[in-house]
Amino acid sequence: DEHLFVEIVRPGTGDPVPDGEVGEVVATLFRAELPLIRFATGDLSAVLAGPSPCGRTNLRLKGWMGRADQTTKFKGMFVHPAQIAEIVKRHPEIKKARMIVTKNADIDVMTLKCEVEGQPDGLLPRIAETIQNVCKLKGAVELVQPGTLANDGKVVEDARPV
Repeated sequence: DEHLFVEIVRPGTGDPVPDGEVGEVVATLFRAELPLIRFATGDLSAVLAGPSPCGRTNLRLKGWMGRADQTTKFKGMFVHPAQIAEIVKRHPEIKKARMIVTKNADIDVMTLKCEVEGQPDGLLPRIAETIQNVCKLKGAVELVQPGTLANDGKVVEDARPV
């Protein structure tokens, strides 16, 4: 629709993501009867690069790629994408992050994987302290090279067996 303004944003923040990166679909539709301003659909998608084979010039989406609501429960507390965004905001060294909840011998484990250039001194304990301050839970921190985390729009991943 040429009258619909569509954005792809990072779940939990509303910040636009670069073309090709997966994020939540947000739509704005200006109409007198019922205007929609930055309506978050809850769906994940990404912008397709290049012109359409049919010749249309509007933004193209990759299609439905999952749900944006990634809230998970860990040790009786909810962990939200907005909390992960707050942790990243407090540490400019972090390019991208993903909180992964797993189970190890019947014990739930929460690990924040952070894409960071190099190994900055003292960063691991500072991030761990921020996790505890923001989420009110203890979590491990793992630093990975930029480009390591999957481009699937997930910020919180519950990888525990069902």
